[in-house]
Amino acid sequence: MHYFANPTRFQRLSRRVEPWLLGLMLICFAAGLYLSLFASPVDYQQGHTVRIMYIHVPAAWMALFCYTAMAVSAAVALIWKHALADVAAKATAPIGAAFTFLSLVTGSLWGKPMWGTWWVWDARLTSVLVLFFLYLGYMALRDAFDEPGRGARASAILVLVGFVNVPIIKFSVDWWNTLHQPSSVLRMQGPTIHPDMLTPLFLMAAAFQLYYFWLLLIRIRCELMSNRVRALRHRQAAAG
Repeated sequence: MHYFANPTRFQRLSRRVEPWLLGLMLICFAAGLYLSLFASPVDYQQGHTVRIMYIHVPAAWMALFCYTAMAVSAAVALIWKHALADVAAKATAPIGAAFTFLSLVTGSLWGKPMWGTWWVWDARLTSVLVLFFLYLGYMALRDAFDEPGRGARASAILVLVGFVNVPIIKFSVDWWNTLHQPSSVLRMQGPTIHPDMLTPLFLMAAAFQLYYFWLLLIRIRCELMSNRVRALRHRQAAAG
C-alpha cells in the first residue's frame, strides 16, 4: 500500500491502467445494455418493467460498495496517516452519492407499477435514503473547516460511524417486514433469478464497477493536482 502512496508513482500507474478500464467498461456496457434491453426475457409478472432492474440493482450495489470503500480509506487515513487514502475517500464520495441517487430514483420508478406507490418509509428504502444523506453530510462536513486537515479528520469519523448503516441496508429485508422484496441474487442459497436475466445483470454490475474505478483514478489525479496548486500558492504567499 505504501508503494502507491507516492503521488508521482500513482499518477504514472493510473495513466497506464485507465485506457484498459475504459475499454473493458465500454465492452461491458455495450453487451450488458444489449442483453438487458433486447435479448433478456420479459418477466411473467412485471413485463418490460423488469428491465429497470438492470440499472437499479447495480446502482444499489455500487452505493454500498462506494461507502464501504470510503470507510476503509477513511480508516487507513486516520490510522496510518495515508494521504492518498484520504484523497481516495474524498474522490469516492460524489460517485457514491450519484449511485445512491440513481438507485433511489430507479427504485421509485420500479416501485410505482409494482407496488402502486413511488415511495414508502420501509426499512430498506429509508436506510438507503439515510445513506444518501451520509454521502452529502460527508461532503459538506469536509468543506466546513478552514483547515483542510480538521475537515478530513471530522469527515472520516463521520464515515466510520455511518458505516453501521451498511449492514442495516443489506439485512433490512431479513430483519423486518418490508415492502421491498428479499434479496434474490446475493444469498446463501444462490440466486433465484433465471440465468438469462442474471447474465446481463452481472455484465451491467461489472460495467458500473469498472466505471467507478476509471472515474476514481481520474478524480484522484485531479485532487492531487489541486493539492499541489494549493501548496504552491501557500508557499508563494508565505514568501511574500
